[in-house]
Amino acid sequence: MAASGHGASSASQRLSSAIRPDSPEYADALQFLFMEAELLDSGKFEDWLTLLTPDIAYRMPARLTTRKRDVPGFSETTYIFDDNLDSLKVRVARFGTNFAWAEDPPSRTRHFIANVQVFAADRPEELEVHENLLLYRIRSDQGSPDLFSGVRQDRLRLVNGSLRLAQRTILLDQTLVNARHLSILF
Repeated sequence: MAASGHGASSASQRLSSAIRPDSPEYADALQFLFMEAELLDSGKFEDWLTLLTPDIAYRMPARLTTRKRDVPGFSETTYIFDDNLDSLKVRVARFGTNFAWAEDPPSRTRHFIANVQVFAADRPEELEVHENLLLYRIRSDQGSPDLFSGVRQDRLRLVNGSLRLAQRTILLDQTLVNARHLSILF
């Protein structure tokens, strides 16, 4: 799936593949996103892993400050993180160790999902889902919260009758991430 400005399809092509909000596919995608947010916010990371496909691509490209004519605005070679299922399992397993100092005590997070758009994908068993994300994180020793805003571009795949996350690209609005660490899941 192309990041915004990385060969994204034209607006007319996207409109022709848009799935209406009153459709069962849209409702299923929305329910998936809400369930996922609940798992992440309640610290049920092992359960969250079950929502991923074996070939998951989970990326956050570095944002670039460019002039309007110098698109795309995101690096095509540099990522804040570029994970697959194995590396996500390692990240989740680390939360339960004494070496996860950045998450002991754990962060309290709240994922706010809005402006959800669902599109037909090139494969009939997949949906392309774009949503705005506002992620609030606070730690017990932190005076003010970290706020992350941006867009998530997801690919959801129907596997054995249930939607699973096959791809996620997180496009943050901020160029400089001032958080102490990014051990949380977006």
